[in-house]
Amino acid sequence: METLTRLEATIAERRKADPKSSYVAQLSHRGTPVMARKLGEEAVEACVAALSGSREELVGEAADVVFHLMVLLADKGVSFEEVMAELDRREGVSGLDEKASRST
Repeated sequence: METLTRLEATIAERRKADPKSSYVAQLSHRGTPVMARKLGEEAVEACVAALSGSREELVGEAADVVFHLMVLLADKGVSFEEVMAELDRREGVSGLDEKASRST
């Protein structure tokens, strides 16, 4: 968790930076749709790596997914702590039961 906490702080700091000097600032400047698309691209790449890539490739793509998810969360004002709290809430609940409890 320490790594994710540091990453969240770094993303918050870099969102304010000059887009010419920071990838996070570039993404933030380009807006939510670009951040969402980038997360989607990285998720697809992780799936491809899981199916046909090496273990190392999957690890790298998974790190990209987490990074881009955290950039998007920051953009929407959602803390990683909130995500962890939701996972804690779901702990011990069957995935099937949890899914059935959501409104459609």
